[in-house]
Amino acid sequence: MKKATLLLAMALLLILSACSSDSGSGNSSSANKGGTEPSGGSSSKEITIWAWDKNFNIKALELAKELYAKDHPDTKITVIENAQADIVQKLNTGFGSGSNKGLPNIVLIEDYRAQSFLQAFPDMFFDLTSSIKGSDFAQYKIGPTSVDGKNYGLPFDSGVTGLFVRTDYLEKAGYKTSDLQNITWDQYIEIGKKVKEATGKNMLALDPNDLGIVRTMIQTAGSWYMDKDGKKPYLEGNPALKEAFQLYKTMIEDNMVKPVSDWSQYLAAFNSGDVASVPTGNWISASIKSQGDQSGKWAVVPIPRLSGQSGAVNASNLGGSSWYVLNVPGKEAAADFMAKTFGSSTELYQKLITDIGAIGTYAPAASGEAYSQADPFYNNQTVIADFANWTNQIPRVNYGASTYAIEDILIVEMQNFLSGKSIDAVLKDAQQQAEAQTQ
Repeated sequence: MKKATLLLAMALLLILSACSSDSGSGNSSSANKGGTEPSGGSSSKEITIWAWDKNFNIKALELAKELYAKDHPDTKITVIENAQADIVQKLNTGFGSGSNKGLPNIVLIEDYRAQSFLQAFPDMFFDLTSSIKGSDFAQYKIGPTSVDGKNYGLPFDSGVTGLFVRTDYLEKAGYKTSDLQNITWDQYIEIGKKVKEATGKNMLALDPNDLGIVRTMIQTAGSWYMDKDGKKPYLEGNPALKEAFQLYKTMIEDNMVKPVSDWSQYLAAFNSGDVASVPTGNWISASIKSQGDQSGKWAVVPIPRLSGQSGAVNASNLGGSSWYVLNVPGKEAAADFMAKTFGSSTELYQKLITDIGAIGTYAPAASGEAYSQADPFYNNQTVIADFANWTNQIPRVNYGASTYAIEDILIVEMQNFLSGKSIDAVLKDAQQQAEAQTQ
């Protein structure tokens, strides 16, 4: 009996000790790199957030924290920086274990990966439908962040693409930026060949292990690697994908591509002046502008569209991510933080532009002053306003849950195509492999 009483006393002591720990209040002032928090915050006034990239996403969170603290000074917000791959691994491990232990209240997830989590672990995400107004965001972001009409993600940055061009190289080939407005990829190739003849410069750089340009191409036609429901691979018989593969091969064969093997080489291709254009997401702008001596030599025009697909537009997306509230203790406070910052604050989105250069997908913010500022680097072009306009034109597609798994298959088949395998055989074999892998 005495032994039982002693054990009970020890248990009570442990409980009291746990309750008295981590009782600080106020807004956390810095990001913790690689730290952990048990099951989100331990009270309704504590919020833990996971994200990657200290100069972009983490900085955006710090701005959101400052805004929220004005009316919620007692809420403690801890931002933990992790590499994106680490976040994916930790979520899979945590969700798969069936335990909330160690998970944050809010997590950033890349749009291409979102459905893999939402479909596999639907009970782990908190429904934000009543917390945000989905119609206020670019509609192409709603597909990846929703399931059965419910919003589980708060759309964040735009991966809207543009065609960054060296105006001095274009002029030597007899072109002006007005000649590149609303063109097709076929026209882009013709321009590229003439630029090569006039300047000796390749039109673009490509990494054979990265098919981002193929994603960009097919989304201009509202197409993807998956069918419209995001359930079944759509490779064989996909006319947009077939056209994109053929365009890729044409650019290689027409000797207008500078091959690169990694990200640093890709950046060096345009920073050194070796290529005349960069067709990619708006997020590349900071890297382009890092070369101050090239100021005034760049412009941005709409991304080319596929020519053989009815309804294709000169707008597309590459990348982008969204915020998710996990179904762990503190979810209501986390949802409130999201709703009052990224979900509704035009003030925050202006600061994201001025302080980071981050373009959000919250439509009401696009009328703000920061969006209409002329950029001297781009010859006083209002590039942010242009990107905001193109964001609203991006076709909505369903990325499904297997974008990267399918792309691994397509990377191999692209090399087979470049080596002489027929396009129909390439897409047929890719379809069979994708179906086997996604069953």
